[in-house]
Amino acid sequence: MEGLWRAATGQDPSPEDYTGIEFWSNPERATWLTKQGDYIKTWRRRWFVLKQGKLFWFKDSYVTRSSTPRGVIPVGTCLTVKGAEDVVHKPCAFELSTTNHDTMYFIADSEKEKEEWINLIGRSIVQHSRSLADSEVVDYDSSRQ
Repeated sequence: MEGLWRAATGQDPSPEDYTGIEFWSNPERATWLTKQGDYIKTWRRRWFVLKQGKLFWFKDSYVTRSSTPRGVIPVGTCLTVKGAEDVVHKPCAFELSTTNHDTMYFIADSEKEKEEWINLIGRSIVQHSRSLADSEVVDYDSSRQ
């Protein structure tokens, strides 16, 4: 039933969202987080992997080349990542907001895990925005020649 709901709502990620990224090998971070559902606001435990500027989640921690992510968030679409205990009224909670006005909520297993995810995603957002700024400078410079 959940699979039908995901297909009907377009929740399953497209393979183009992760082509060329070996999410199963040497991720920057991989741990369990509890994520609030997008449509049905229940909390589900998922295995999260951060790799090459994309945050993937899976149903279990056994991730291989043939695994299909349950979801993918390109860090380039993220605006902020911050604590959210006061919003969801749960300890170790944090939120991630994106350019398409989505806010996703997560719960880490500990305060340390929460801070590590916030810091890592935050650094990834900054790196992505720097690379965009650098490419704009290159484009500007090349257009002046």
